[in-house]
Amino acid sequence: MSDINSPVKLYITLTSPYARLARIVVLEKKLGDKVEQIIAKTRQVDSPYYQVNPSGRVPCLILSDGTRLEESQLVCSYLDHLDAAPRFEPPTGTVGLQVRRLEAMARSLMDGMSVWIREGFRPVDERSPGIVSHEQARAARLIDVWENEIIDSAMQGDLNNMAQLTLITALQLEQWNPDFKWREGHPRLVEWCDQLSDRPSLQETAPVL
Repeated sequence: MSDINSPVKLYITLTSPYARLARIVVLEKKLGDKVEQIIAKTRQVDSPYYQVNPSGRVPCLILSDGTRLEESQLVCSYLDHLDAAPRFEPPTGTVGLQVRRLEAMARSLMDGMSVWIREGFRPVDERSPGIVSHEQARAARLIDVWENEIIDSAMQGDLNNMAQLTLITALQLEQWNPDFKWREGHPRLVEWCDQLSDRPSLQETAPVL
């Protein structure tokens, strides 16, 4: 595998919340001189990007020796170690397990929201009311749980782990889905999100339509 200090190419889109995770890590760790970000054309027939990554998914990281890494957790972990000073990697032991538990729950919210939003982008006659209803209910359940979980010490302070990063990225998908009314009745979650939202890395990578 490529030397960890070698330049890498990060393929992204400006709309993917999963690619946004990697983009935030690059900004937070000031890796701009180590990472070349390239806009990938996805969901297009015969896109040249499919020669880079046959799955067509983002983010995708290409190392200097041609090794391809995809899936946001793997990509973010590699980027976190690129400067030999990992910041987002969970610690070992029970503390690390707690961070991973929270990250998994935040990812469940992001995954469900992505399905919900994608369904909303379909032509009206192609949308599935069942899928929309299912994901709306899933999001509501998770938001209720997060209103209590957000006081966990792992979620406090600056962006220092993937649980925090994944959750705020999922919550900010509200910009794409006006029916995702998570702020109503969840004051602690609102306060947490609003305190972090002014960070330059979040401002610069804000979701775009």
